[in-house]
Amino acid sequence: MRMGKVFLFHHVGIAVRDLEKAASFYTQAMGLRLISGPFEDPIQNVRLCFVDGPEQGKTPIELISPLNESSPVNGYLTKGLGAYHLCYEVSGIESALADLRNKNCVVIADPVPAVAFAGRKIAWCVTPTRHLIELLEQKSSPLQEKHTKV
Repeated sequence: MRMGKVFLFHHVGIAVRDLEKAASFYTQAMGLRLISGPFEDPIQNVRLCFVDGPEQGKTPIELISPLNESSPVNGYLTKGLGAYHLCYEVSGIESALADLRNKNCVVIADPVPAVAFAGRKIAWCVTPTRHLIELLEQKSSPLQEKHTKV
């Protein structure tokens, strides 16, 4: 049996109108902690931050708000949707995208560096069941980084 690419769950993204208000709710009412951000990502046209529970790294939530009127998040918000995407970390983002294309997913954004992930690349696709998926390239191992530095 052929094993496909390994997709490791990374986080769930939730679209929000007001990032500060949403972060305040999740930290004060839900007992979560702000673990990263807020960030402005002009490539993705969003503002975002991450919150997580007491056992950090178990179920991170990315809160995403529009940076301006042309942000893709606005489409979700105008439809009253909050659940936005699931993110999976992959070792080879290009080969993972090729694998997903072969499984009838539509790539809607090719890999680009992401501010929230220190320049690691992200890409976006829509599944045949019409769900938005974000792919995040895994961090390089220290050994790989040592060999790729000039």
